[in-house]
Amino acid sequence: MSNSEWNDPEANVLPETVEKLENADEIPQNTDRKQIIVVGLGMVGISFIEKLMKLDVKRREYDILVIGEEKHLAYNRVGLTSFFQHREVENLYLNPHSWYASMPEGSLSYHLNTLVTTIDSEKKTVETSQGQTIPYDILVLATGSDALLPKHTPGHDAKGVFVYRTIEDLEKLIAYSATKHGSTGAVVGGGLLGLEAAKAMMDLEEFSKVKLIERNRWVLSRQLDADAGGMVVEQVRALGLDVLLGKRVGKINTDADNSVVGVTFEDGESMDCTCICFAIGIKARDELARKAGIQCADRGGGIVVNTDLSTSIKDIYAIGECASWESETYGLIAPGVEMADVLAFNLTQAKSHAPRKFKRPDLSTKLKLLGVEVASFGDFFADRDGPKNAPTRRGAAKKDGSVELKPASKEMTNGTPPPSVKALTYKDPFTNVYKKYLFSPDGKYLLGGMMIGDTKDYVKLVPMVKNQKALEVPPSEFILGASKGEDDGDDLEDDTQICSCHNVLKGDVVKAVKDGTCKSIGDVKSCTKAGTGCGGCMPLVQTIFNKTMSGMGQEVKNHLCPHFEYSRADLFNIIYVKKLQSFPEIMAAAGKDPDSSGCEACKPTVGSIIASLYNKHLLDDDRRGLQDTNDRFLANIQRNGTFSVVPRVSGGEITPEKLIIIGTVAKKYKLYCKITGGQRIDMFGAKKQDLPKIWRELVDGGLESGHAYAKSLRTVKSCVGTSWCRFGIGDSVGMAVRLEERYKSIRSPHKFKGGVSGCVRECAEAQNKDFGLIASEKGYNIFVGGNGGAKPRHSELLAKDVPPDDVIPILDRYISFYIRTADKLQRTARWVENMPGGIKYLREVILEDKLGICADLEKQMQDLIGTFFCEWTEVLKSPERLKLFSQFGNTEETVDTVENVQDRGQPRPTYWPKESITEDFRGTQWSELSWQPLAKSEQFADSATGSSLAVKRGDTQLAIFKVKGQYYATQQMCPHKRAFVLSDGLIGDDYKSDKLWISCPYHKRNYELKGDNAGKCGNDESVNIATFPVEARDDGLVYVKLPPVEELDGVLGTKKFVIKSEGEEKPFEKMDKVLEATSMKGRKSKNVSHLPNGMGEEAKARQILAGEGSTPSMDW
Repeated sequence: MSNSEWNDPEANVLPETVEKLENADEIPQNTDRKQIIVVGLGMVGISFIEKLMKLDVKRREYDILVIGEEKHLAYNRVGLTSFFQHREVENLYLNPHSWYASMPEGSLSYHLNTLVTTIDSEKKTVETSQGQTIPYDILVLATGSDALLPKHTPGHDAKGVFVYRTIEDLEKLIAYSATKHGSTGAVVGGGLLGLEAAKAMMDLEEFSKVKLIERNRWVLSRQLDADAGGMVVEQVRALGLDVLLGKRVGKINTDADNSVVGVTFEDGESMDCTCICFAIGIKARDELARKAGIQCADRGGGIVVNTDLSTSIKDIYAIGECASWESETYGLIAPGVEMADVLAFNLTQAKSHAPRKFKRPDLSTKLKLLGVEVASFGDFFADRDGPKNAPTRRGAAKKDGSVELKPASKEMTNGTPPPSVKALTYKDPFTNVYKKYLFSPDGKYLLGGMMIGDTKDYVKLVPMVKNQKALEVPPSEFILGASKGEDDGDDLEDDTQICSCHNVLKGDVVKAVKDGTCKSIGDVKSCTKAGTGCGGCMPLVQTIFNKTMSGMGQEVKNHLCPHFEYSRADLFNIIYVKKLQSFPEIMAAAGKDPDSSGCEACKPTVGSIIASLYNKHLLDDDRRGLQDTNDRFLANIQRNGTFSVVPRVSGGEITPEKLIIIGTVAKKYKLYCKITGGQRIDMFGAKKQDLPKIWRELVDGGLESGHAYAKSLRTVKSCVGTSWCRFGIGDSVGMAVRLEERYKSIRSPHKFKGGVSGCVRECAEAQNKDFGLIASEKGYNIFVGGNGGAKPRHSELLAKDVPPDDVIPILDRYISFYIRTADKLQRTARWVENMPGGIKYLREVILEDKLGICADLEKQMQDLIGTFFCEWTEVLKSPERLKLFSQFGNTEETVDTVENVQDRGQPRPTYWPKESITEDFRGTQWSELSWQPLAKSEQFADSATGSSLAVKRGDTQLAIFKVKGQYYATQQMCPHKRAFVLSDGLIGDDYKSDKLWISCPYHKRNYELKGDNAGKCGNDESVNIATFPVEARDDGLVYVKLPPVEELDGVLGTKKFVIKSEGEEKPFEKMDKVLEATSMKGRKSKNVSHLPNGMGEEAKARQILAGEGSTPSMDW
């Protein structure tokens, strides 16, 4: 393992990070900083420094002074063996001198070759061997350990006796061995360090033979069982190492000069040698702490630490091999690095996150010793010692959660219980491969194991043990591999419905492609109607089309629509690079026809790209014609032509005052209320003309647009986290609020949602969001690419244990990259699925900056953040924009087209009729036509994307359109669902056939506006509309040629097509009869209370607002 691989990955690039921050003037200056003194510049000491510097570089809360006893900078102690080849200490340095010098001025300094001799905890100072007295605010002891030397053994102080611990130890061993060429060297201790030392002595090539002395029956007895250890012995013997097992050194034999000449074992046998290296263990260096009165362990030594690594004296911490946690010290580097991580995190991140606790460390190891691959992981001796942390407990659980333990007497009569662990073992003496995996008795959980020879699965198995998740495959697959069944093709059968709007089956699409009828996705939409309704099925339709075409050997073109021979991602890059800001500019630069008005497919996409890059108001004249109805009126259109109103409730956190404002507005405008899945309040039934009045009251009360109508961030859902929950370890509400406030209003290829859970209980369901955070002890795990919807997908882990401070840059990059590269109307789930390389590639781009664009992605997001404005606030400030919200352009009258019914105490529109209106409006023969002035020319914008207006004559609603200077008029009602909405649709054209159409905003029925086919529906032959001549005159008015009012109303009058509540289908009628006995489990009507003589909700609300009775009016 290289030196840099031991470092915190971000520490390697910390100098570059510091340089960028300094150039951008983003490092805080003149902050009130605390002094941290670190005693010990070993691998754990430098690990703590790296992690603290990384987390503190943008905060500058600390200055660090590290005092090292050795004359060297921190070096790779695990790689000491390599020193025998290169003999260059600098080659072992974990960080070069330049790394230390590159840190922000004053943030990091060091003293080498200096011993700390005294700690004065009352004065908060340390004294050094150089006579210095240095003050500290926080003291971190990382003094490490000393190698054990058996001082009870005669001859332990002889010349030629060494330990294997430091550079100085190795230099002494090298110098001495040069004087004993051709003799025998010995190593005492067959553990990890002993085998390393043996290899080092062999590499010296000074000794004719090297012998390893081990008191146990096999080597590596702390990591391997007898079979595995025996296999290692065979292999190292084959490499030339003489291994003596079951031997204990009783005496070191010396000559008259007190030089080693051999050893005598406790069994009386002796052996000649000239040099002995002891590698039999370590002892924690706690003498400095003991002298200062810090509590140390009586047995085994070590500075006693709590779960936060604090010692018995305030502001003094201990980490690494010198620390005793729960009466244990650890000689491996990994637990020490984990301690450093916990302490650095708590000193910098605990203000916004629950402090981390040090827990029982993972002692898994993977090494290559004398050329032999060796690994042990998890609870690798669970079969010998019993499982330490079994996922299931012995005994049957009662309903109350208690466990009934079986008495020993039952074991005597019923026999011994089944083993608590089952082992799966593979041993191949021909290739020297040994694997033993330990499982829970039911085979559902992997507990641990060991491997010799073939250790490639180590990296996969360790997380399985740590996560303690039930296995999805049988244990045998860990050895034999998965059985390969037959490929059953795609997931969906041909009779699977993929478009519910038009009942299109997968087989319909496949057949149309295979028989040559459809050669493009546009053809599929025209032929099968799939995707011409709500459009929600389009990603699935596109996938089926692509796979079918590929299967036929045909090229799949991912063009946006007939107007652009580019994908959305390609078009985004063209607009971005050329800095195009208007539809005419974009059409001229990238479209097939520079004069085209576009269509319902490309216009919203172009509008979204412009918004994603420049964040201008959607209702400006040159952008309004690009927007779907939702964006056009900044609200979600509902099936009765009204809209829903959704104020932003960031993170789901709302004050009582805002609840009162929302409730008052809903009551005043008779709006149906529902809590959304994203933890906010949706108010339905708002009339178009009432939207400005509703939003004026909401904005006046401090609320703002929730962008529920937009292809943008919807919500960041949260649990209560550490704010209230006793299980929370992260401030999920605080994080969710910050994320939602940061990314609100940003347009993207499709809507995206977030979630933040305060612990692994995952109450915010963050793993089915486009991005989700789950608090871990080390920060947050970031998941991406999940969603619910028609094809749910679990998100995937992008980054693990991210400190709170680092969440924003990662999400900035992820969202910006999604905006740049996703396809039209593609959710992040499909985006990640279709991305070559998938989540692995995404990690490389976002975390490792594979493409070198991370800085640009972050800048792009920061530029967007800086342009935020509340779209509704800007509307309320503009008289011209307010005019857009009238129901009709020629009268203040209003008309309802769907009757309401009362349902569970609230109004909702009656259900749509199942059948469309198939009357031949287009072929109506009128008795006579005359010109009628219905609008003003100034009410229409001269926009390349077209302009429209709804007007009323008598009881008939009409739609007037202006496209490229020409006017067109139709009925306002789309016969498909009797929806009076055509004026709100998108205008499209086909430059090849000279067709022009209006697309209904509900289900994308496209009605032609001109030519012989005017009024015909291009994608539904069962419906059509009436069209009328129209012209603008010099008097500034727009005239429509219409029949007499009575005749017009007789055919197109609104009252004729109002959807009535009478005879409405009752879908729950049968169910309600079944549930009648339970009365909906206690649910009461509006005027009933569970309390005797209670008032019910209406009366109680009136009383509270009036301050009557026992409930006085509140002083807000």
